Amino acid sequence: MVTTAGALALTVATLSVFTAVGLWVSRGEVRSVEDLISARGSASEGRTTATLIASVMGVWILLSAPEAGALYGIAAVAGYALGEAVPMLVYSKLGPRIRAVIPEGHSLTEYAYVRYGTAMHAFVLAVSVLYMFVFLAAELTGIAQALQYVAAVPRWQTSVLVGGFVVLYTGYGGLRASIITDTVQTLVVLPLLAVSVAAVVVTLGGTDAVYQGIERVNPTLLDPTYVPGIRFGVALVFAVLGAELLNQTWWQRIYAADGADTVQRGFRTAAVANGLVMVVATLLGVIAAGNAAVVTSGTGYNAGIAFFVLLEGAFGDWLVLAVLLLGLVLVMSTTDSLFNALASLVTADLPRLLNDPDEQALRRGARMLTLVVAVAAILVSLRARSVLRLFFTADLLGAAVGFPLIYGLFSRQLSGPGALASALGGLAVGATFFPFPFGLHAAANAALGGVLPAPDATYLLPFAGAFFVSTALTLLAARLGDVDFDFDHLSQEIQRLDGPVANADTSVGEREATPSAGGTDTPPTASDDADESNSEVSDR
Repeated sequence: MVTTAGALALTVATLSVFTAVGLWVSRGEVRSVEDLISARGSASEGRTTATLIASVMGVWILLSAPEAGALYGIAAVAGYALGEAVPMLVYSKLGPRIRAVIPEGHSLTEYAYVRYGTAMHAFVLAVSVLYMFVFLAAELTGIAQALQYVAAVPRWQTSVLVGGFVVLYTGYGGLRASIITDTVQTLVVLPLLAVSVAAVVVTLGGTDAVYQGIERVNPTLLDPTYVPGIRFGVALVFAVLGAELLNQTWWQRIYAADGADTVQRGFRTAAVANGLVMVVATLLGVIAAGNAAVVTSGTGYNAGIAFFVLLEGAFGDWLVLAVLLLGLVLVMSTTDSLFNALASLVTADLPRLLNDPDEQALRRGARMLTLVVAVAAILVSLRARSVLRLFFTADLLGAAVGFPLIYGLFSRQLSGPGALASALGGLAVGATFFPFPFGLHAAANAALGGVLPAPDATYLLPFAGAFFVSTALTLLAARLGDVDFDFDHLSQEIQRLDGPVANADTSVGEREATPSAGGTDTPPTASDDADESNSEVSDR
């Protein structure tokens, strides 16, 4: 049995090591707000790939991924693997386009402001901040639940320790510190995950014994034709893809990479690595659900901590400590990225909100925002219970907003009102079928006179409905649109934060086009990545 003191000692030691690394490598490197929130052009292909892997692999892969596997079996394994791989492949194409069209950019919200206007900007800002904040709170919730179950560590202690240490080095070193620590964390996580899974399988008697245990306890988990599992697996693909399109973490790393080729190769490699990691992580839940000791646990079976229930009492302390170490490294790799991403979203908008702030004020604002986000996430984590439910509530928003937001990088005809209406239409359809917690669906149905359909417990209709409806409405709005946006305005309006502040009164949104030489739609840029945009702009 792992003692509370032992778990706390491991926690403090792990957090201290990575905090020291983050502070050490970023000393003297953060000389401007650009260094703090974008680290522009500083990451090689190896570091870019490592930070893309580490930023995905939060502690949720030991909680919500096994929870999905324990509930829906191998279909969830395939769904999570594809769900995490597909966004990386999408960004391998989007990344060079973003760098070419907005060479001096920082965030998806400043793009939304210039491309679509204030209404869509406000909506995208609210949705993206909410998604990443929920992601952050879920991470702190997950590691707090794990340490509480395994070693009786009070949840508030875990949340405060993790949040406090991570905000220390991210507030000082910004994105540079996050990328360096991500690189180290990737080198620790991948072998530690492999060793932990191998040890679990060997201890349970090998692959044959594991298979037989699952088949004996719940054979539907191994059935590839199990309809609820298939529905859930497909739902995961739409949920994760939509949410990741609103994840500022990836936009930051697109600019931090040292070139468009680095972006392409880094995201492609991360797609393969993240897909394989998700196969392993989700299988942990299937293995746990097939173990009788887990299902008949005297504390009550909770799929959200299925893997840790499996560990408790059945394995030696060394393996439990190894998994706790893995969880701590995982939560740090994601929370530092999210702290930076959330701070950068708002910091990039400060020049429009404040009266010509100087560079020092922007840096101070970014660090204060990081602290505020950390405190708020800690407070939420003390109340939350299901990591998977937290993610799904935020994913619904991403599934509705992702395509309308991104399509504006390629279509001149899509207007701000058209994009906003498309997103809201998709969200309305998704919410109709979403199994909201706390009886919200039943309350809404009663208020509307019982017209709402029953919620879909497999989440396929909410996520697929939100994604497909918003996509269809976006394509229709672009086809019927009467605007002709000039992509040059993106590079003209979005500038570095350590240079002259753009005029906040400059009009945004739909503008009259200024055709480029030769009549092509590819916008000229000041970046060497201009020839990497590799796609023609749609005339729809």
